[in-house]
Amino acid sequence: MKITDGEQDCAEKARGAQYSYRDSLGWFMRLSCLLTVCISAWFSCVSPVEVLAEDPATETGLKVCVAEVNNQTATSLMVERMTERLVKNLRTDKVRAVKLDSSTSSARELRPTVENSEESKAQECNYVVLTQVTDPRSRPTDLGSPQISIGSGRPSTDVSDRADTVRDSMEVNFAVFRVGSPGPILDTRIVDEVSANVADSLMEAMDREGNRIERELKKKNKAR
Repeated sequence: MKITDGEQDCAEKARGAQYSYRDSLGWFMRLSCLLTVCISAWFSCVSPVEVLAEDPATETGLKVCVAEVNNQTATSLMVERMTERLVKNLRTDKVRAVKLDSSTSSARELRPTVENSEESKAQECNYVVLTQVTDPRSRPTDLGSPQISIGSGRPSTDVSDRADTVRDSMEVNFAVFRVGSPGPILDTRIVDEVSANVADSLMEAMDREGNRIERELKKKNKAR
């Protein structure tokens, strides 16, 4: 059967239309894949931000760096454990507290050391907390300074006490500085009375210090 020129022309047009349809479908599939990849990438970028926004501490941006407790007494103290206890006490739904590698200064007047300042800036902290335990006999108490007493003032005779001997009173001196500011927003001390159980007594002092600092931070940031 002989194919006319007209029929051949129609067949060529039909094949061209078929190829054109396939090309269009291929481009459509490739475009759909590209859009899927872009949308997935966008969601992966947005999700962490949304998660962070749900954390009140991130919203306020309030971060506190805690220098290691400095022991200036002749009594052996678990300063690392005391520091960790203080950090834990300062952590709330609106405050992020982190422990610094550097220790509080040995100087009588509490001021951030160069190491304290550098670490606090590197950690992007708003405040730095300094704590020093001293012997009141070696540093006479300034009667004009505020202080909080802990303990009954009488040694415990319970056989379950972990300490073998009764110790003298100690002072827990602490100060809070806004990072980059020369003056403290809080500078006070806690008098830890005579006790046979050194560990528990000083852990209680860390709790009191944490509560006092928390109140001061709330007051300062409410006024801002």
